[in-house]
Amino acid sequence: MPSSALAATPESPSLARTARILGSECAWWEIGPAAGDARASVVLVHGFRGTHHGLLPVVERLPDVRFLAPDLPGFGESQPLGSGHTLDDYSTWLEAFLQQVDPNGTAIVLGHSFGSLVISRRPAAIGDRRLVLVNPIAAPALEGQQAILTKLAIFYYWLGSKLPEPAGRVLLSHPLITRVMSEVMAKTTSKPLRAWIHAEHERHFSDFSDRDTLLAAFRASVSDSVLAHAHELPASTALIAGALDDIAPLEAQLELAGLAELPLHVIAGTGHLVHYETPIAAARLLSEFIDENSTPDDSERSR
Repeated sequence: MPSSALAATPESPSLARTARILGSECAWWEIGPAAGDARASVVLVHGFRGTHHGLLPVVERLPDVRFLAPDLPGFGESQPLGSGHTLDDYSTWLEAFLQQVDPNGTAIVLGHSFGSLVISRRPAAIGDRRLVLVNPIAAPALEGQQAILTKLAIFYYWLGSKLPEPAGRVLLSHPLITRVMSEVMAKTTSKPLRAWIHAEHERHFSDFSDRDTLLAAFRASVSDSVLAHAHELPASTALIAGALDDIAPLEAQLELAGLAELPLHVIAGTGHLVHYETPIAAARLLSEFIDENSTPDDSERSR
């Protein structure tokens, strides 16, 4: 039975921070206890057109965990990168961000959707850190049944970038398009929860810096798959999937798990919005992952 994001616990202490990464200003938040008091530290990498807000329903259910939650370049409060916004650019940015906020390399790195692509592009750049991939983009978006819809979406973002500024911005941020996207991804039958999900998407889905960056980021999001890097993923990686996911279908997740020889946790009754529709289940799985993979340093910090 899906657990509701509406049942959130009180917010953990949060500190807004900024960092200069690859010449651009990055906004990030430190949420939860101080490093010395935390059970573990987890770096969050959010999905396409999202911000750090999207994963907060999971964060709020683990008050003893320290979360480091950035807005990816070009989204939320973070500036775009001067170098570009390919997957290689985002991967290089993530490596630099981790070096700055987690120099000892002990944090877990959790990526949702597009975030899973950023992480898996160059797993070696993550170092020895443990990984959790939520709704990972297992299959190539430009192949199979999704190919036609992906090409239509590429045209949509291209058109939005080429129209005059006001018209292009309206097209890319139109509430109707945001609502259709939200309706397609939401799988819960709870009317209050669906309404809350739609409100969250309306609030954050258009929080991007500019149209060119958005187009480049979308092209990056359909340019690769986690499956292509399956053999590079460390053994200390866990996969979390939604049984009803249309964007990252369960069949592809099973193939990824088998090829990479990694544990796959499938949450029933949800799709691509595990973090919104079943945050309690996702938090429980993350908590179990922390316990199963705790290092001596983690144990010392938790005493």
